[in-house]
Amino acid sequence: MSARSAVDPAERPPVITRVRSELTRYLRTETVGGALLLIAAAVALIWVNSPWGASYQTMVDTRLSIPALHLDLTLADWTKDGLLAIFFFVAGLELKREFVVGELADPKRAALPIIAAVGGVVTPALIAITVGHGVPGMDNGWAIPVATDIAFALAVLAMTGSRIPASARVFLLSLAVVDDLLAIILIAVLFTASLSMLWLGVALACCAAWALAQRQRLHTPLFYVPVALVCWYALHEAGIHPTLAGVALGLLTRVRKDPGEKMAPATHLEHVVQPISAGICVPLFALFASGVPLDAAVFGSLFTDRLSLAIILGLLLGKTIGIFGISWLAIRFGVAKRPVGLEYRDMFALSVLGAIGFTVSLLVAELALADVGDDAIDLAKAAVLVTSMAASLLGSALLLRRGRVHQARREADELQPDSEA
Repeated sequence: MSARSAVDPAERPPVITRVRSELTRYLRTETVGGALLLIAAAVALIWVNSPWGASYQTMVDTRLSIPALHLDLTLADWTKDGLLAIFFFVAGLELKREFVVGELADPKRAALPIIAAVGGVVTPALIAITVGHGVPGMDNGWAIPVATDIAFALAVLAMTGSRIPASARVFLLSLAVVDDLLAIILIAVLFTASLSMLWLGVALACCAAWALAQRQRLHTPLFYVPVALVCWYALHEAGIHPTLAGVALGLLTRVRKDPGEKMAPATHLEHVVQPISAGICVPLFALFASGVPLDAAVFGSLFTDRLSLAIILGLLLGKTIGIFGISWLAIRFGVAKRPVGLEYRDMFALSVLGAIGFTVSLLVAELALADVGDDAIDLAKAAVLVTSMAASLLGSALLLRRGRVHQARREADELQPDSEA
């Protein structure tokens, strides 16, 4: 009798449970999350540029109101302010884990990705400010090219960089985590126009309650879900971008497990929430944010308008030069150590992936150019989309080439003992 048939059918999980478990497992993989992101963006682009483009705009502008809470937002705003809060919650959990028990917990290992992230934020900003100086909206628009999309970049690495050393993923993930933290700080600083101290106090009280519950080892979602919703609403009413509620609560979640615990709360929450973020929240945001009319006017302005040039050069050149250049200097002068197994050419390929600025860059474009007009927003989004695709293709080509080099070396090393014998 086979092992499969020996299992009591009553002990097997129900079919629906098994299917759901497999689905969530696939949604946790970087390649699937990145693929869903790309599919959603492609659907938006095809839809808005098709004969049915008006229906796309109608969907985006449809308002969903909650009168009792004085919330009157379009569906696009709900995805930007609401669903992305879940994405940022996962980012907050990853940040906390990396800084407490991950690669960033060791100062020596953390030095390089932190320095690289700073270079990858400052250099694009400087290029964008220089190229776009005086252009309407660039007073805050310089922040559009500073962020790297974690999901997109890691998905490209997983698909095309499987043959380069595993330290590549650690470096890119740590870099992107710090990059996201810096982008989150910029969002908080740049896009808080007016501040309600009363509602800010409510949000801080929610954060304190979350932290206290974590300290007291409270596990029930009946407490955490309402606290998270009130925190989000309080930040919205305070005038602060409400996605920051996700980051704050993620950073306040415990990442070390107690004796007898199967996993720490942060790990458990990431397993539960990450598939929702990757499978629903980010693709829906991409669907609503990527619908850019790609007509002759947009294409004509893409490589001539200083707004789009500031974003394109900021992302493609700024990110690559900033990440790789400052990493090379830090290693050259002994401030940091090169990741084990990686050569400078590998790090250059990873730096190109840093120019993928999809999710957060689209969000910042909408926030920074809201007062300039829809044409400027569409142009900025088109610049982000085109540059992110170019960076993914160029980075993939470089990673595939480096993968062949590493594979050839491994095969040569395996044959070395035989040749000596």
